[in-house]
Amino acid sequence: MKIERFEDIEAWKEAREIVNSVYKVCSVHSFKKDYSLTDQFKRAAISIMANIAEGFSRKGNKEFAQFLFIAKASAAELQSHLYVALDQGYIKREQFDELYENIDKVQRKISTFIKYLTSTL
Repeated sequence: MKIERFEDIEAWKEAREIVNSVYKVCSVHSFKKDYSLTDQFKRAAISIMANIAEGFSRKGNKEFAQFLFIAKASAAELQSHLYVALDQGYIKREQFDELYENIDKVQRKISTFIKYLTSTL
């Protein structure tokens, strides 16, 4: 399938699902009270999909790959924030595991995309 818009990118679609999951998790009363963590949590999640979109709009493979590296780093940041949420009792282990795995899946897709883009340079 040819990618014509950033919305066609599978990693972006999955990052969007992660953002929705993050917003749902952050709406729980105990988590919602931790303004600093919820803000960081949301920003990291949004950064994943935003950097994929922004990189795509640059049109050059080298620059696109740089934005994908940033998206991947934001995913790792989000995984780190997940540990804080788990340790503080804001989320249950099952929520942690599911969200962590979904983020990991997006990271793998981003890595594959980076390898593809950099192999064509």
